[in-house]
This record gives sequence, C-alpha cells and structure tokens, in this order.
Amino acid sequence: MNLRAPKGTRDVLPEEAAMRRKLESIFADICGRYGFGEIRTPTFEHTEVFVRGVGGSSDIVRKEMYTFLDKGDRSITLRPEGTAAVVRAFVEQGMASWPSPVKLWYNMNMFRYERMQKGRYREHNQIGCEIFGSESPMADAELIGLLDTFFRELGIKETELHINSIGCPICRVDYEKALRDYFRPYLDEMCDDCTERFEKNPLRMLDCKVIKCQEIAVEAPAPLDALCDDCRDHFDAVTSYLEALDIPYCVNLRLVRGLDYYTRTVFEFVSPNVGTQGSICGGGRYDGLIAELGGADIPGVGFALGIERLLLELEAQGVLPDTDNPPSLYIASFESTAAEALKLAQTLIRQGFSVATDVIGKSLRAQMKAADKLGVTYIVVLGDFELEQGIVNVRRLSDGEEQSCALTELGDFLESAVGAD
Repeated sequence: MNLRAPKGTRDVLPEEAAMRRKLESIFADICGRYGFGEIRTPTFEHTEVFVRGVGGSSDIVRKEMYTFLDKGDRSITLRPEGTAAVVRAFVEQGMASWPSPVKLWYNMNMFRYERMQKGRYREHNQIGCEIFGSESPMADAELIGLLDTFFRELGIKETELHINSIGCPICRVDYEKALRDYFRPYLDEMCDDCTERFEKNPLRMLDCKVIKCQEIAVEAPAPLDALCDDCRDHFDAVTSYLEALDIPYCVNLRLVRGLDYYTRTVFEFVSPNVGTQGSICGGGRYDGLIAELGGADIPGVGFALGIERLLLELEAQGVLPDTDNPPSLYIASFESTAAEALKLAQTLIRQGFSVATDVIGKSLRAQMKAADKLGVTYIVVLGDFELEQGIVNVRRLSDGEEQSCALTELGDFLESAVGAD
C-alpha cells in the first residue's frame, strides 16, 4: 500500500503557500488594472476539447494527458493547459456577444504526465491571460506589457523576451513545403517524434528537444522568411509597440512553441535560472482556435505562466516575496483563565488583529517559549488577578518593555502600537 503523494505531485506547505498567495494576489491586482476579469473552468473536460484545441500532433495530446472513461463511458481529461478550456467556455457561454475585446485571466492547476525536471511537476499551477476579439498587434503588445509589469513589481530583472512570428494558414502552406523539402534528406537521422511531425506539422520539428534533431534544424528555413505581407506587417507592428513600451526583445527565429493552435506571434520570457528549457512563461496568437472549437471566426491571443517555475526564478534572483507575518499578540493564560483568553483572542481577531493563544494547555513557561518561536510582537499574561482588575501588562518581546493597559482598550493599544512599530 502506497500512502505517499503520487510521483510528480507535491504538498505545498504554509511558507510556500503564503508566497504563492502573494504572487497570485499581485497578478490578480495587475490583471484588474488592465481590465481583465477572472474565469474558472472545470478541472476536467471532454477529451475532444484538448484533442481539437491543443492539436493532435502536440506532445500534450500524444503523450501527456491524464485521460479516463467516466461511469457513463465518456472520455474525460484532466485539464493539461488553460487556453483550450477557456476558449471552450468562451464559446459555450456566448461571450462572443459581450463587448469586445473580452479579456480574461485565470489561476488554475494543470495536469500533465511528463518527465519531471526542475520546476516541472505532473500537477502544477498556471496563471494566464486571454484576449478575444482583437486581431490588432496592440493586443499582443498589451499582454506582453502586462507580463513586464508583473515581473517589474516582483523585482525580476534577468529575464529576456524572445519573440517570433510563425505566420498564418495562408503563408504557412508554402513554408511547410519548404520545411519538408529541407528535412526530407535527414529523416532517417531524426527521432520518431520528428518523423511523425514531418507529415502532420513540420513546424513542430523546429521545437524538438533531441540534440541531433536540433543540430539538423539549425539551417532550416526560418518562419519569418516565409511570412506573407499581412503577417510581416503584423509582426513589425508588434515589435514597434514593444519598443514604444520600452520592452527589450530578441527575435528568436527558432521559437515556434509546442502547441498546434498558434498563429503569427509567439513569445517566451526565458532565463538561465529555471532549468534546461529556460522558459518561465510563454504565449502567442491563436486566431483559428475559437472556430476550431465550434465558435465564430474570432481572433485570440494569450499566455500562461507556471507558478513553480516563477518561484524558482524569484529564488535565483533573490527576490522571493516576504511572507514573514507573525501574530501581533500572544495571550498566555492559565487553566482558570483559558476560556477568557480564548474569548479575548477572538474579539481582537474580529477587530482585524493577528492573535495567537494556547489551545493545548501548556505551562506558562512553555507558552512564553511558543510566543518567542512565533516571533510575536507583544505578549500579555492573562491571570485571575488581571481579569479581576481588568488591566494587563503588555510586554514587547524585542526589548522587554512593558505597559499597562485596560483589557477593554487592548484593541486601541494594538492599533497604535503595531502601527508605530
């Protein structure tokens, strides 16, 4: 019998949970300032949502999905990524009738059966944004600008924006032919995945992680060289907007992203601190995805960012969020005053203060040690005498200074004292 967490999953303990909550709160605040509303989709979807949405040639669909038959013999898949699920909701909930553009953000857990590596788990959390209804390059730039704002507020400085355009279905036809012409002589030397991608989606051969395939792909035609006039103008406009926003970027001719739905703009923020792939987050435009999932021909663009990899980056740059927030007050008590101590703690907590008290029945000495370990600012000892007099001595642990305070005024004392500290 195995009672440990399944391979590829992990328990998030209070210290890390507090960091995550702070990151997520900052992200939610920024999204609100940019005019995005939150969406939450089911943890599982009908498998077809991801097969059609993510693409049959993607590694996610071919190798990584947690798929099962439910009791009604329906094929169900745990959500491996956010965009396809959000697009499904966009179509099903009639969001095409909402004022355009529709701007949504999410914070959801994802599930992928993939090889574990630094910052990658089989259950992980992603935050992301989607903009529906705008084919303007301004939407692409705004999303990247939102990410840049997020990173700035977190204190991240060492990341680099990589950007590329992989064209539209019109210019992709000639480009895919050029790719097949290039790769055909090397097929016997390439991995099985690339051999399969050769027919289904040769663009994905540029994204292969096998060293031999990467070496072969070095001289392959670049997507930018095959863009039609409209796609070229679109990409030039995106980079112009980035320059207007003072966001530095690097054009990466080999960047194609690993999902089949992308068109035109693709981008990643990369860093040397998060493992071999170096990507903290990524995204791009997917102008045909809504129609593919049964909606109207409405353009879209979005990104996703893994919380686990973001924490690695913050740690590497020495800017992990400060989550040290000990209680302001510890109320020590005796058996005869325990009920009153609990009542006093609850009263102060309801007034907005962070208060700790003994719920085990420790000795006074042990309670003092507990208060010290918690790092509280103040401590009071509530005994029979203090209750009878209605006055307590409030001791500041940092220097031992004590002040007398009426029990009924303890909240006012904390409000002024904690603010002053």
